[in-house]
Parts: sequence; C-alpha cells; structure tokens
Amino acid sequence: MKKFLSMAQILLLSTLFVMQSAQAEEDKAIATIKASIESLGLRDQPEKITKSAVPGLYEVVVGQYVLYVSADGKYMLQGDLYDVQRRLNLTDEIRAVRRVKAMKELNGDSMIVFSPQSGKAKYTITAFTDIDCGYCRKLHNEMKDYNDLGIEIRYVSYPRAGLNSPSYEKAVAVWCAVDRNKAMSTAKAGASLEELKQTEQVKDESCKDPIKQHMKVASLVGVTGTPTLVMDDGTILPGYLPAQRLLQALQENSKAQ
Repeated sequence: MKKFLSMAQILLLSTLFVMQSAQAEEDKAIATIKASIESLGLRDQPEKITKSAVPGLYEVVVGQYVLYVSADGKYMLQGDLYDVQRRLNLTDEIRAVRRVKAMKELNGDSMIVFSPQSGKAKYTITAFTDIDCGYCRKLHNEMKDYNDLGIEIRYVSYPRAGLNSPSYEKAVAVWCAVDRNKAMSTAKAGASLEELKQTEQVKDESCKDPIKQHMKVASLVGVTGTPTLVMDDGTILPGYLPAQRLLQALQENSKAQ
C-alpha cells in the first residue's frame, strides 16, 4: 500500500512538472509574441494572446484585427482560419464576440429606431448607415416591408466621408431634429442640409449628438461600407438585403443558436 501511494505521488508530481513546464513555455511564447507585435508600432496593442486551433500558432487580437503568430514571434498571418470538418469560420467567431462587446457601447437611446406598428418586433437588426449611400436609401425606402415582417431596424450613423463631411453634418441634423424618424426619412429622400434645417425643426448647436461615438463603434465592429447589418449575436450581413431575404437570414441565424 505504501509503495502504491508512493508511485501515485510520483505520478502526480510528474504531471504537475509537465503542466508547469508547458505553462512556462506558453508564457514565454506569449511574452515573445507581445514584444514582436509591439515592435511593429501599431496604433493598438495586443489585447489577447492565446493558443489557436493550429499547433504552433497563437491567436492575437489587436484592435479590430485577429492575427495568427508563430510561437517565436517571427511569422504572422492575417486572414480567416476555418475548421474544415465542422465548416466553421473560427476567426469570425472571435470577431462576432468582439462585435457584441463593441455594440454594448450603444443603447436604444443613441439609435434611431424604426419598429413594427404593433410595437412587437420578432427580430432586430442594427444598421450602420450613411445618409447619402444609395443602397442605404434603397433599404430605407423599403422600411415598411421590413417592419411588416416584424423586423425592427436600429440605425447607427456611419458617414463614410468622415468627420465634418456633408453626410456627417446631415447625420447630426437628423439626430438633432425634433422628430428624428421623420428627419431621417426626409434626409434619405435626398434633402440637402439646408432643407433639413428648414423643414425638420433642427435644434441649435447646443444639441449633443452621438455620431462620433457611432463612428468609433463602427471602427471596433469593422464596418468598412454601408449599409452594414449586424445581428444581435454579432454576425455581420454586409450590404443591402431585401426584406424577405433579411427575414430568412435572421430566421436561419436564430435556429443556429
């Protein structure tokens, strides 16, 4: 019995030694990778470094990007990693988690929301929109179709031309209007900034708008064009979708969860 206990203790100590060695090796790799990434002088620093599904490669989250780096920090890949057997985009799963986190910086009070008349939405979608974007206007022109199918559209502004551009100023004017939903429809119909201010009772310059915050979140989410549609789980649908196709995408996404 004593011999058995002694052997058990030896096995336990051996296991602990192996685990500690593996952890030490992983810690060393993470420190090396962190230093390697920081040496590139990127705007954002590594937020998370973990082992990837591929032996020898580490998954590194830097800002809105997911990178794959060798343990010695000498080699780096940027792209999507797929699990062929499960037919899953592993990289996009990471991005989706980050999108959900970024979207939590927003709330209903900072969006312009178009809901079904019943007030009961079956599905919600967040749309990053540019007032002067052609397909954004097409989407808005079909708002009744989306709402009739029980889809709530929550607008977040993303003026592609940047700060202080005409599109940006229109987004601010829409937000500062007494009736934001009506002002959004007027703007999407092609009204100029001057027409918006004249017809939509836009408040004075003391109005505080969330457009800069919207643009910051868009950057974190990885928005590069409009419209960009984001589901509640962080899944992105890039571009305009007709009402029936959007409903189908939302239904399929709901079943997959």
